[in-house]
Amino acid sequence: MADVRLMQASKSFGTTEVLRDVNLEIADGEFIVFVGPSGCGKSTLLRVIAGLEELTRGEVSIGGRTVNDIAPADRGIAMVFQSYALYPHMSVRENLAFGLKLQRLPRAEIDAAVEAAAATLDIGHLLDRKPKQLSGGQRQRVAIGRAIVRKPQVFLFDEPLSNLDAALRVRMRYEFAGLHKTLGTTMIYVTHDQVEAMTLADRIVVLSAGRVEQVGTPAELYAHPDTIFVAGFIGSPKMNLLPATLISNTASGAVGPAGWGRGDPHQHQCEPPGARGGNDAWHPA
Repeated sequence: MADVRLMQASKSFGTTEVLRDVNLEIADGEFIVFVGPSGCGKSTLLRVIAGLEELTRGEVSIGGRTVNDIAPADRGIAMVFQSYALYPHMSVRENLAFGLKLQRLPRAEIDAAVEAAAATLDIGHLLDRKPKQLSGGQRQRVAIGRAIVRKPQVFLFDEPLSNLDAALRVRMRYEFAGLHKTLGTTMIYVTHDQVEAMTLADRIVVLSAGRVEQVGTPAELYAHPDTIFVAGFIGSPKMNLLPATLISNTASGAVGPAGWGRGDPHQHQCEPPGARGGNDAWHPA
C-alpha cells in the first residue's frame, strides 16, 4: 500500500491545457473517486499517475517516491480499463497468470497467487473457461484478478463498469466496495457516474475543465458544495439554481430572488414586496 501525491500537476497537448495545477493528497489505503463530465481531465489525471502520460510540469509521488521518470511497470501500480482486454485464446487461469509468467516467477508462486485472487473474487469455478464463455461481470472480475495477482501498491480503475448493464453495475459496485475492504489497498477510480462516486468513495475529487473543483466525502459534497458547478453536478435530480440578489452579507441578512425583494434564505418560499400587507416590507410567518 502507498499514498499518492500530485503537486502542481499540469498536462498540455500542444496549446491545449487539459490539467491545470492539480494538487492532491491521497492517503494510504484510501478509496478515491475522480468524477466529472466528459472532457474534464479525469482519465488523463489517472493516466498521469499510471505513467501512461508525461506531465508537462509538476510532480507525482507514490509511496513517498517521485515517479515522474519511472516507467509504468516499475511504479507499483495495476490498472483496470473499461475494456477487459482478456486474451481470448487463454483460459481464465492463463489470463491471470500471464503477467506473472513474464516476470519469470516460480510456478508454485504463480499458482498460489492465481488461486488467492480467484478465491477473493469468487471465480475459482471459472478458471478453466475461456473469456467467450463468461458473462460481462465475470470478465470484469477476471480483469480485476489480473491486477490483484501483481500485489500492487495502488489500484487504478478507469471506468471499469461502463460496459455493463444497469443491474450488473449495481452489483459490481458492492463487489468493488467489498474488495477494497478485503485488500485495504489504495484505490483510485474514475467514473462519470456520480452514483458510483457517491456509493464507493471515501473521498471524491470533482473535476471540471482540468481543475479540481472540490475534494471531500460524499456527504460533504452533497450538503456543502464549494462552487456552483459542484452544487449543480452532484445530486440526482440536479439542484435547482436560481438567480438572486444579495441583500446583506451580515449574520441577519437575507437573499432574495432576483426582482422579488426580500426573503428569508431558510424559508422554502420567498414572497414579493407587499404580499402580506400594504407596505413593501415582508415579514416571515
